[in-house]
Amino acid sequence: MHQQIDLPMYMALQILTALGTFLLMEAWAWFMHKYLLHGPLWFLHKTHHRPQKTWWEWNDLVSLLYGVAAALCIMHGIENQAYTLGIGAGIALYGVVYFIFHDIIIHRRIKIRYRFESSYINRLIRAHKMHHKHLGQNPSEAYGFLYATSKYDVKRTGNS
Repeated sequence: MHQQIDLPMYMALQILTALGTFLLMEAWAWFMHKYLLHGPLWFLHKTHHRPQKTWWEWNDLVSLLYGVAAALCIMHGIENQAYTLGIGAGIALYGVVYFIFHDIIIHRRIKIRYRFESSYINRLIRAHKMHHKHLGQNPSEAYGFLYATSKYDVKRTGNS
């Protein structure tokens, strides 16, 4: 049996937890990408750095694992009125945004015909292209997904 909760406060804390988790996910994704995916998990991630003949990459297993973790956190949070609901929601939100930016906008795994005018999106695209310029495990650069330094701005690089 669950104890009575202050619903507005509970929801506010869940939303703050979700937003905080979302922000922390970018730091975690950078760390994991640089030190795990380009390290001991390269055997999975290398499929993402090579041309593919199918829609599936072994690297997609990483996203599936995050999806499972998010779902488990959400279910636990709902069952136990715990902060894991917000944590799971933050992980899930990051996953959706990652899919839109990384898989659709940058890699065009779902074909779209659109040229983005946003300097932010173009900076992300340019940073990720520089990351993929290196086909091997090391060296590489620009390990983040939703943040790229001004080094990759059009005005700074002179590229369009």
